Amino acid sequence: MKRLAAAAFSFFLFVPRGFAQETSIEDLKRKVSALQEEVARLKATGSDAAGLKELERRIDLLAAEMESSRTGGATDAEAPLKGEPGLGPAASKVYRKAKGVSIGGYGEALYQNFSSKDQEGDPSHLDDRLDLLRLVVYTGYKFSDKILFNSEIEYEHATTGEGDEERGEVSVEQGYLDVRPWKSVGFRTGMVVVPVGFINELHEPPIFLGSQRPVVEQTIIPTTWHEVGVGAFGESSLFQWRGYAVAGLRAAGFTAEGIKEGRQQGSQSLANDIALVGRLDLVRVPGLLVGASVFTGNSGQGAATDAGEIHGRVTLFDLHGEYEHRGLRARVLYVRSTIDDAALINAANGLHGEESVGSRQFGFYAEAAYDLMSRKGGPWAVIPFVRHERLNPQDRVPAGFQSDPSLDQTIWTAGVSVKPLTGVAFKADYQWLSNKARTGTNQLNLAVGFLF
Repeated sequence: MKRLAAAAFSFFLFVPRGFAQETSIEDLKRKVSALQEEVARLKATGSDAAGLKELERRIDLLAAEMESSRTGGATDAEAPLKGEPGLGPAASKVYRKAKGVSIGGYGEALYQNFSSKDQEGDPSHLDDRLDLLRLVVYTGYKFSDKILFNSEIEYEHATTGEGDEERGEVSVEQGYLDVRPWKSVGFRTGMVVVPVGFINELHEPPIFLGSQRPVVEQTIIPTTWHEVGVGAFGESSLFQWRGYAVAGLRAAGFTAEGIKEGRQQGSQSLANDIALVGRLDLVRVPGLLVGASVFTGNSGQGAATDAGEIHGRVTLFDLHGEYEHRGLRARVLYVRSTIDDAALINAANGLHGEESVGSRQFGFYAEAAYDLMSRKGGPWAVIPFVRHERLNPQDRVPAGFQSDPSLDQTIWTAGVSVKPLTGVAFKADYQWLSNKARTGTNQLNLAVGFLF
């Protein structure tokens, strides 16, 4: 099979220029599709992943270059929707360029309809909402095969001029340089996404199931979590890895709900405390990903109280696994974090009683889905799914403080994602929310998302 793939690739690479110009775009698509099917069969036999990926990359470049030649450079052939390790398909667009500028993006809108009653049957007093959650533009520039720039600019909640707690904003979520002197190892510096969990890196809406990101990956893992830093990444036939040194969290923003407001997001980030983060994923078996990530670093950033300096070391780790086969997808994630000096942080932040920062947090979810259209072929996908979540950002609090029972939550989500194309998704789901305070309120969600 390897010889067949090599021969097919050589045909595309050395086809005479005149013939390439006469070949229709439909013929080009059919031939590239046939070659991609051959690559898929090679993957199933356990062939070297790094070599296969290089072949796939060259196929993409060849298709784009042949189409550009055919049309006189007026347009590029549409590249397949797949991502680099730790990047979604749209975020990976610059990697598929031969050279020069790339533009991609994604967006999503959400409607939330809340039940009029909570667990106890009391009025929920929650208003239904309709929100343009985010609109994102990726821009990149490929200087050469070894050096590129990639960026992500996000616009949230449609405007930066209105609202209170969820006021819109514009932010740079990624803006980094990649230098890749070797095929299997590269270096990255700038605004990087912290490589933890699933959704923090792969947050383009057609990629994840559900109208909203899992609550565990919004609360315990504060998605989207990005920071200025420097590090390295790499891959082989057995595993993929990423590791960075970044500006640490800032304990002044910690609350009972977790560390989310402690993210500095690269905006005048204090760097008295530097954090380290690393991720390792095993990818040897086709369709199976199993891995872990760890983040650790102090969060005091020079703050102190009368009782002493705040170090506030935050250590967060997650274990994750995903299996995909034909139309089936199953995913599990467990995350746990600890915060040292929680009592000192409470004192510095003026937190009392149930407002306490948790000295330990945890979250878990399991998700299963099946594409009903997987055996029919064609672009359509209809994917019903179910997800179970458990989380508590106050799993443990320091002596003298109490936990807020409303934060000890269980969430069930069931719904469907309908995708007429790979990059477009229409979603509907229902969530059953419960907590130890019995104030949980169920809700219906409808959403639309796209990427390009």
